[in-house]
Amino acid sequence: MASEQFPGWHGTTIIGVRKGGEVVIAGDGQVSLGQTVIKGTARKVRRLSPGGIDVVAGFAGSTADAFTLLERLETKLEATPGQLQRACVDLAKDWRTDKYLQKLEAMLIVTDGRDLYVITGAGDVLEPEHDVAAIGSGGNYALAAARGMIDTDRDAEAIARAAMAIAADICVYTNGKLTVEKIKG
Repeated sequence: MASEQFPGWHGTTIIGVRKGGEVVIAGDGQVSLGQTVIKGTARKVRRLSPGGIDVVAGFAGSTADAFTLLERLETKLEATPGQLQRACVDLAKDWRTDKYLQKLEAMLIVTDGRDLYVITGAGDVLEPEHDVAAIGSGGNYALAAARGMIDTDRDAEAIARAAMAIAADICVYTNGKLTVEKIKG
């Protein structure tokens, strides 16, 4: 099907908030095709436990592509237990240089409760400023909302949930059916 005819998959807002010794990653459940909601309860935030060490990851983009990246990340984490940064950098290197992986259309937010990273197909491993990271179609809305709340007395989960609610009110590709995973640092 020609790309002009195919309306494309849209959807997803993922946010990561680090505050008070814990990190929360929250994601909405909406997957859209053009102007149609295909699924409203997708689970785009997952807990991984390679080698018994917990890592939480959220993804935006193509689901199959994201699962491929999550599998690769798990392999990297098994090879370098407890070294999230190294595993993320190794994944980003592979993603940038491998011809198969270069075609993958997804982004990841990952955390081990201590570190928080955004991984992109451009070879980026970004540690967010202000302890908030967001990706996806409503990511900028959620990011702005969370940054506005980070210095309040709310905890990480309350900030993530409120920011996602604001993003869902603004972005038509984001809904309020959240998956939330919390991990302590």
